[in-house]
Amino acid sequence: MNHSERRVLAKVPASTANLGPGFDTLGMAVSLYAWIEMGVSDTGTAIELHGGNLGGVPTDKSNLIYKVAQLVFEEAGVRIPELHIAMYSDIPLTRGLGSSASAIVGALAAANALVGSPLDDDRLFQIATRLEGHPDNVGASVFGGIVVASWDGTRADHIRLEPSPDLEVLVAIPDFQLSTEKARHALPGRFGMADVVFNVSRSSLLVAALATGNHGMIKTAMQDRVHQPYRAALIPGMARILDEAAGHGALGAALSGAGPTLLALVESGSPRKRELERFLLDTLAAEGIPAKALWLRPSAAGPELTVTEGAAAAQLAPLMERIKGEVRAC
Repeated sequence: MNHSERRVLAKVPASTANLGPGFDTLGMAVSLYAWIEMGVSDTGTAIELHGGNLGGVPTDKSNLIYKVAQLVFEEAGVRIPELHIAMYSDIPLTRGLGSSASAIVGALAAANALVGSPLDDDRLFQIATRLEGHPDNVGASVFGGIVVASWDGTRADHIRLEPSPDLEVLVAIPDFQLSTEKARHALPGRFGMADVVFNVSRSSLLVAALATGNHGMIKTAMQDRVHQPYRAALIPGMARILDEAAGHGALGAALSGAGPTLLALVESGSPRKRELERFLLDTLAAEGIPAKALWLRPSAAGPELTVTEGAAAAQLAPLMERIKGEVRAC
């Protein structure tokens, strides 16, 4: 089938990175999604953006989705200069939930499927890591589950862990944006040996706890001295939430990525979910920060692809009609 007669829909999970001590190395896919549809256009590039989370995103060829797709086509040795792209996202921008990573991974997956999937997942992961600058968020969105990753500036490697079915994720999303660049500028250029050893030990412990299902160790394992103490000043209430969340039913708590979203890991059968949610929201509210709470689960899958070909592709309903039963309207 000619790729000009094909339309691809990619559903891509959001992600949370670091999980406390695993700075730029640990990521987990979560059940909040973006949808990217892509096809060849005969009438010039057209980009449709739906939903309030994509305000300000360009709708011309400077759009990230378009540019990433062209990287795939170049590597695959094909030329498709004009595309029809439609996107809806439940993932808020610049909140620490991997919005840019999901866009990159969704664009890579959709463009690759559009031309017959010549690139394997590892190649998509390498491209995504190079574009994002670190492998944790993109690794989680590519492979799903929990990803332990490394990158030396040339090649990214990863090991995927299957998340426990008993694990839930509570996120409190403050009503303000925090760029990754600003959050990184809050970090020192050097760290003392004691802090480095502390984080290596906690990150190793966290990986072991998640791999073995030893949830009782998560509180200790999610402690961090490398990034969260320096970013706390950017998010009033954060320090208290990290210190006290376990006393309100959390297994452990952390800043999600660069923030400002805060997350708590919780056992799904916990009777203290409402108490924990109230604690997070009230703590932020006491600092004058309105926030939204969402209960999520680890997402075991990376991009889910739907490929439609031939006459059926020309007869597809608009994107929002096809996904309206799935969207969360975050």
